[in-house]
Amino acid sequence: MKQYIFLLLLSITFFSCTNSLSKKEIELFTEKGNLIAQQAAQELSEKLMDKMKEGGIPLAVEYCNIEALPLTSKISEAEHVHIKRTSLKVRNSQNSPNKEEVQVLNKFLSMIDRNVSPKPIVKMNQSGSPHYYAPILVDSKCLMCHGTPDQDLSKKTDSIIKTYYPKDLATGFKEGDLRGIWSISFP
Repeated sequence: MKQYIFLLLLSITFFSCTNSLSKKEIELFTEKGNLIAQQAAQELSEKLMDKMKEGGIPLAVEYCNIEALPLTSKISEAEHVHIKRTSLKVRNSQNSPNKEEVQVLNKFLSMIDRNVSPKPIVKMNQSGSPHYYAPILVDSKCLMCHGTPDQDLSKKTDSIIKTYYPKDLATGFKEGDLRGIWSISFP
């Protein structure tokens, strides 16, 4: 009987450690995820705005095409995480969402539809690692490249984007829409 109880307690401990996070762990991973996502967003935004000032939309789109993924990879390495920006409407197919990310994206969309502001989520992923997801919302400056063609997005800009991203789906957004998510997996 003692052996049975020991195995039961061991099983409960094992499953509680691998399938869920404590409140404190969620707080810690949320805080760390927020810092990493803010750092990545700020660095990407600053460099993108520099390119806009330097050469307008053509240079900014070229920068995104060449440097956005290496920038997130650099931050991933420095922070010892795996960071990704993804969306249901991707511009770069290398950013396509996996099954878990699609579920989170749909959850955030549902929240927005109900006028609930989406907040970051931390949960265990299928690999058993803590995973942070945070919404990326469209603001007015995003509309130059992600707005509605022939309204916010000029034909020239749309043509430039299609040159770099022939399968682009990342247009038609309005301010406040869910553009995508930051997806950060901790080891």
